[in-house]
Amino acid sequence: MSDWSPPSCWYAPKWTAEEAAQTRFDGMVDVSPQHDAGNAEAMKERYIDGEHGAFNVEKNNKGYWWGAYTNPAADSSQSSLDCAEMPFWVDTGDEPPAEIENTINPEILAQLAYQEIRIPEATPTLQPDGDRQVVNLPTWVSVDDAAFQPVSATARVDVLGIEATTTATPGSLHIDPGTDDALTFPESGECLLNDDGSVGRKRPAGAEGAPPCGVQYLRSTEATGPYEFEGSVTWDVSWTGTNNPEPTELPSGTFASEQDVTVREIQSVVR
Repeated sequence: MSDWSPPSCWYAPKWTAEEAAQTRFDGMVDVSPQHDAGNAEAMKERYIDGEHGAFNVEKNNKGYWWGAYTNPAADSSQSSLDCAEMPFWVDTGDEPPAEIENTINPEILAQLAYQEIRIPEATPTLQPDGDRQVVNLPTWVSVDDAAFQPVSATARVDVLGIEATTTATPGSLHIDPGTDDALTFPESGECLLNDDGSVGRKRPAGAEGAPPCGVQYLRSTEATGPYEFEGSVTWDVSWTGTNNPEPTELPSGTFASEQDVTVREIQSVVR
């Protein structure tokens, strides 16, 4: 998880001139007697009798009326505060008014693509597994490469010819044994990616010594109950897009998985 949150809303092309005239901006321009008289007169003056004529139909296919889009993943009350502008006209090829914030651009598209990225599960494999741990026996930890490949999502606005692709790339795996009575390998607990994108190694038959990525428990769980082993992966996020060919960083995200580990103590008798 990260402290990043998606944009709550944005402005983008929403109606052609003819669509605006036919739908009155989906009923936004209501001049019926039941509507507030003062507001109805203001809307009529702006969109029917104003400088554009009736919804600018003479410029159909030469631009768009822009309106607000709300993000269903964001706080709806915040959306109403952030995008309260009434519909506005932008000619094809022109930039939207500079004084209006949140008009769609490649950076906002990158943020929208960010929220669509689905990070694959990367649950570490323990060998021996979680219910066969033994005091002082090194446990090998690994994650296969299928869960450690970059993932991306693209968002675009075809009528404006802009797009952005956001990519999340896995970094290291941090392992937390769930107790201070343990050693981690490496000592930092940060297991780096192998050349093939995997992390750690499966335990070979007859393996001895410290694993490249792993943990060694020093005390059994008999008195405490299972330890909660956690493996967390930080994914670095960046985007490229229209007029932005070089990757630009976005906030990284950390995703963790947990599993219970039971550690037994084997008694031996030397004669």
